[in-house]
Amino acid sequence: MAMSWTDLRFLLDRGTGLARRGLISLRTRGLAASWQRVLRQFRRVPDAQRAALWLPQEQPFAPFALPTSPQPRASVVIPVYNQFAHTLACLRALAARPPEAAFEVIVVDDGSSDATEASLRQVEGLRYHRRARNGGFIAACNDGAAMARGEYVVFLNNDTIPQPGWLDVLLATFDEQPNVGLVGAQLVYPDGRLQEAGGIVFADASGWNYGRFDAPDHPRYAFLRDADYCSGAAIALPTALFERLGRFDTRYAPAYYEDTDLAFAVRAAGLRVVYQPKSRVVHCEGITAGTDTGSGVKAYQVRNRGVFAEKWRETLDAQWPANTPAERAAYARGRRCVLIVDALVPQPDRDSGSLRLVNLMRLLLEEGAQVVFLPANRANDGRYTEDLQRMGVEVWHAPYAQRAPGWLREHGPRFDTVMVCRHYVLRELLPLLRKYAPQARLVFDTVDLHYLRERRGAEVAGDPALARAAEATRKLELDIIARSDATFVVSEVERSLLAQDAPQARVDILSNLHRVAGAGRAFEQRRDLVFVGGFRHPPNVDAVRWFATEVFPLIRAELPELRFHCIGADAPPEIAALAAQPGIEILGHVPDLDPYMDGARIAVAPLRYGAGVKGKVNLSMAHGQPVVATRCAVEGMHLRDGEDALVADDAAGYAQAVLRLYRDPALWQRLSENGLRNVETHFSLDAAREVVRRVLLKQE
Repeated sequence: MAMSWTDLRFLLDRGTGLARRGLISLRTRGLAASWQRVLRQFRRVPDAQRAALWLPQEQPFAPFALPTSPQPRASVVIPVYNQFAHTLACLRALAARPPEAAFEVIVVDDGSSDATEASLRQVEGLRYHRRARNGGFIAACNDGAAMARGEYVVFLNNDTIPQPGWLDVLLATFDEQPNVGLVGAQLVYPDGRLQEAGGIVFADASGWNYGRFDAPDHPRYAFLRDADYCSGAAIALPTALFERLGRFDTRYAPAYYEDTDLAFAVRAAGLRVVYQPKSRVVHCEGITAGTDTGSGVKAYQVRNRGVFAEKWRETLDAQWPANTPAERAAYARGRRCVLIVDALVPQPDRDSGSLRLVNLMRLLLEEGAQVVFLPANRANDGRYTEDLQRMGVEVWHAPYAQRAPGWLREHGPRFDTVMVCRHYVLRELLPLLRKYAPQARLVFDTVDLHYLRERRGAEVAGDPALARAAEATRKLELDIIARSDATFVVSEVERSLLAQDAPQARVDILSNLHRVAGAGRAFEQRRDLVFVGGFRHPPNVDAVRWFATEVFPLIRAELPELRFHCIGADAPPEIAALAAQPGIEILGHVPDLDPYMDGARIAVAPLRYGAGVKGKVNLSMAHGQPVVATRCAVEGMHLRDGEDALVADDAAGYAQAVLRLYRDPALWQRLSENGLRNVETHFSLDAAREVVRRVLLKQE
């Protein structure tokens, strides 16, 4: 087929546009950075790493309805100027896969001459507004925002196809993250490659779409991140904030740099601008304005860069220089970068060690750190990985993460601090970390002192072989402590032990971390007993077996209606078999523990050996649920018998403690209130803030 003049003109304009942008990049960024961008643009992203997209079927227009609400939480504003086919695809996507949140759609027609007006007036549920004359993108957006009835205004280009769930995730970000003023979606090309993972603004006011042409789910781009700006193709912010900031600044009319200016204004107001990768939007870039900055509306991009630079001159001084690699410039200057390595991705609904680690990462993020997590097995653990990413943690996994030597060779220079959990993980990594991250402080997180736990287990079992194994673990653990810059333990008991066994080591206490849930239900509204603990941890197996066979029958003899709810993943056959005993329920893994924390009257922690601080005790106390425990279970927890918890070690004494607490509302209330106070004082995020700042963030 012969190529038409229109086709040739497109290729000519595109070629000259690329050449012009390339020359500008060479002048402002230098050869190395420009060459990297060329390589990225033409690097092939494997099909398996491209986004799986939902696209509406193309078909002639016929009237349809949008499931909008007269009382919307969000007002979606779509500015349009001709290009009706794209507008139709965008609206059909909203109609076919609507958000759960109540929303309205406002289309502002900036003087279209095609089928836009005649067709859109037939779309039920759409608020259609036609401007008296063409004024450009900024004028159309500002008109649409003036009509908005929602708490949030959402700007959406007409050449987009929002993917299922996009709006709900944007809105949830305001609920989940502190101090957020503007949220931008992840933009992808129709071929599934990444278009933008938030924008970078350099000191010379030039910009870059971070991640352009890369894989959308690459770990660099798959986590919530503060950004310099987010493209106005899909952003959300509170309507009142948009009005307070004066809407899009008309000095940039008709278009370009208005979204960048808005983001800088949001930050100047003391709020955050964040990129949300779990909100995905397909964007057919340049449909209306083209891509050539040398002609047409796109030429305003060059002019407005100067306008922007003049307005934000002082703020731009704090931005990265134009020749900075994008991987570095994507993060604000001066942020501490902390790498955390553990054996597996933490699963906070399954074990207390995971909950502690997740809350530590949450605390580091609150303190402004850039947090990177690498599981030693390099596994993507589904929703657990996604939960960390949604918090704002950069999580690396295969196939993107190489094995440790290659990954640390590439990333080691980034880190100010590296914290590795468990002695057997750090033993493998320590030489690599010293070689590839020599500038980083190396912190060993014991989680609990393994050799102390193993030693106590050997004593309970009376097993000399276990005792010898515990001594071997002791030598390994003490060797790692000696070779680390700092060590975390979870209790004063463990620190005192290391003062004897490793007197030269720097040892700090970073105990369990919990968010206080509150008192929950009253005494009269609660019933039964509950235990929470994963059964891959041998002390939990021993504890439940002992309680079920020696203690619970004594309790049931006086309270036959009482039930024991045993919660924990990976129960071995000997634990599962206890369900045959009257009144015992072996529930396995329970994702949502709140009904049991708020509904059970007493938590039991009958551990006979172990080490560290027991998360099951903290968890119950954080919900105002009193605990009956052994001395081992409350070790290092600042608890007073009879005031904060009840403590007993023999079966008869333990059963009597449970019966006493179960029948005494005044005692129950005292323990409930004191337990909440204990968690707030010793095991909350605020309680750990000082040691985290000092050891991990080097604020000494």
